[in-house]
Amino acid sequence: MPPAIHDQPLPYIDQLPERPADAVERVVIHCTELPDMATAREYGERALHDNGTGNSGHYYIDRDGTIHRYVPGTRVANHVRGHNPNSIGIELVNLGRYPHWWDSHHQQMTEPYPAAQIRALQALLAQLRRDFPSLRQIAGHEDLDTAMMPASDDPAIEIHRKLDPGPMFPWAEVLDGSGLTRIGAP
Repeated sequence: MPPAIHDQPLPYIDQLPERPADAVERVVIHCTELPDMATAREYGERALHDNGTGNSGHYYIDRDGTIHRYVPGTRVANHVRGHNPNSIGIELVNLGRYPHWWDSHHQQMTEPYPAAQIRALQALLAQLRRDFPSLRQIAGHEDLDTAMMPASDDPAIEIHRKLDPGPMFPWAEVLDGSGLTRIGAP
């Protein structure tokens, strides 16, 4: 049975480039690093680029397993530098390093991913495999965006720009039976 998906298109989706379903080869798993779904939505609606679009995943999964689609998979969303044209971004609501993302003393991600959220992710991945015939790969944001940056509290210290979905993400459980191969893993 397909998962229930709540369509909530972002105001700028018509400005995002279109692509055929067979262009999607990879899913990228993110965590929002924000406190809740409402804050994630607010961030996704912000126009950050010259063309009036912002940074957003395609799908968002709340802690209770509710799935929201902000961008259709046949549009290119801005969710991971250098890998957007052939991937779908899935954001899991999770605090991550919120609110001190770049502080060198606050780089541990400690919020576990609830079972309901992981079950919803597994159901969504199975549906995406049916909808996108070339989908074979999965990666974490941290696997693809490995850039370092100066810490906000001490520019002499370099920290990872992205750490999501982070050490609490149950990769083995998610990969088991998914038919997807993790790429870019350390």
